[in-house]
Amino acid sequence: MRIRLLVADDHELILAAVRTVLADAPDIEIVAEAHSGSEVLPLVRRAMPDVALLDLRMPGMDGLRCLELLRERHPSVKAIVFSGNEEPAAVEASLARGAVAFIQKTINPSDLAAVIRQAVAGNVFFAVSIRSPVDAMYSDWDLTPRETEILVALAGGQSNKEIAGQFCLSQQTIKYHLTNIYRKLEVGSRTEAVRQAYEHGLIENPVLRVTG
Repeated sequence: MRIRLLVADDHELILAAVRTVLADAPDIEIVAEAHSGSEVLPLVRRAMPDVALLDLRMPGMDGLRCLELLRERHPSVKAIVFSGNEEPAAVEASLARGAVAFIQKTINPSDLAAVIRQAVAGNVFFAVSIRSPVDAMYSDWDLTPRETEILVALAGGQSNKEIAGQFCLSQQTIKYHLTNIYRKLEVGSRTEAVRQAYEHGLIENPVLRVTG
């Protein structure tokens, strides 16, 4: 399946960078580019993309309003927010308006195509710019940095409410992440997810911890 992509950003440098990054993704085709929010809906009607990659801050109409109108008028189009905003409130607002993914512009360029593919598959994805030393341990499982943090919190016995408070996210957003974690680890519950993580060395098992 070839994914038809619309990219909306008022900075030509970003548009050029996305073009370059996706040039090596044969299954993704950029079918339209918008330089303002007001261009997005008309271009969606003409180009009929599968996915819209949207900046939050654009002239004419901001990304949040674009999300609302896309959900209302073109619900089949998957919307991904591509932003430099790191505020949890921006993530919450985007997901509440129908975005299936929120990624920052500091994302590793090699990860962008994978995020777009996940969006088409219907997976909610949240990518942050902060990378921890344990991230590499999760690469084989395709877990995002946020998912790895939530998995560690699960192992610590925290509830969804406690995890939401720790990361300043809503409990609904935590449920989204847990769904992705369960799918990627091929498990059906938080207990199984933690056990899988222990068995494969993704989390240090306190029972096996060696003290000196």
